Amino acid sequence: MSFIAALIVGGISGWLAGKIMESKHNIIVNIILGLVGGALGGLLGSLIGIGATGTIGSIIISVIGACILIWLSRLIFK
Repeated sequence: MSFIAALIVGGISGWLAGKIMESKHNIIVNIILGLVGGALGGLLGSLIGIGATGTIGSIIISVIGACILIWLSRLIFK
């Protein structure tokens, strides 16, 4: 995946995770959450045997990872 495509997928994923988790972040934080969430989701998916193919699969895995990151940040900083 190209760098620009990764940023777009990260932004969409972070935005969706923010909506799901009712979190208020700006676009930069959303992109970071989506990108890091994608890495986390990919790692967790590989540990349980789930892989993502295509853009939609990448977005789904990234959203799951970003939701986990938001949940963890709420546990740590609350």
